[in-house]
Amino acid sequence: MQNARIVLLGTGTGLPDPDRSYTHLVWDGPGGPLLIDVGGESYRRLLAAGIDPQQLRGVFLTHSHCDHINGLSALIFSLRLGGRNEPLPIYGLTSTLELASGYVMAAGLEEWAALADWRPVTAGEQVSLGEGLVLATAGTAHSRPCLAVRLSAPNVSPVCYSSDTEPCPAVTELATGVDLLIHEATVAEPFAGHTTPRQAGAVAAAAGVHRLVLVHFSPRWTMPVAQALVEVAAGGFTGEVQVGMDMQELLVSQS
Repeated sequence: MQNARIVLLGTGTGLPDPDRSYTHLVWDGPGGPLLIDVGGESYRRLLAAGIDPQQLRGVFLTHSHCDHINGLSALIFSLRLGGRNEPLPIYGLTSTLELASGYVMAAGLEEWAALADWRPVTAGEQVSLGEGLVLATAGTAHSRPCLAVRLSAPNVSPVCYSSDTEPCPAVTELATGVDLLIHEATVAEPFAGHTTPRQAGAVAAAAGVHRLVLVHFSPRWTMPVAQALVEVAAGGFTGEVQVGMDMQELLVSQS
């Protein structure tokens, strides 16, 4: 039986700090490795996590804000320099893929553009990858079209990642019953398109998840860790909660 884990390659926002790079993560389990969003140094961080970037089975882009896609050009550049010739499936909304493709071309990678295998996904769609890995998606409430994603695979408990969103029923429904919910907690006070720790706690409680990990912290707004944990509890969540850190490994429970 193949074990599975999530590695938080970054846990910050578009305004990173010395401890937090752009939020992006990798699924290392059946059907993987699958990179979810692409930070500025994803290749190096994958290596640091013990994952060979050349073995990537795909990339899932949640939305088109640059802190979630701007590392794609550098990733393709490094993959090609490392000898990769096999096209890399890249999943996301059509609008996200169009902008990401433009970044790749603007970086002067025309001759290597064929390395990117663009695969549009719509909100609510399920995508089947290898080894039984299934991605289910839901549209979030953000300033740009954005997808939350739920990962399910044989013999492991499902995982859900909210990406950028304010609390919304579609994300709560997508997360319902998962073991692990990775949810953004960008702001200290309610703000359009983003979530507070207290709101994330309420989402986790409503979805009935077992574990909650907070990510996407902004040095402009995010409260201290201890206060964030108190706020999650105030939102009604009584399960296990962690404030995610860059390069943190999250083991996925077996089912």
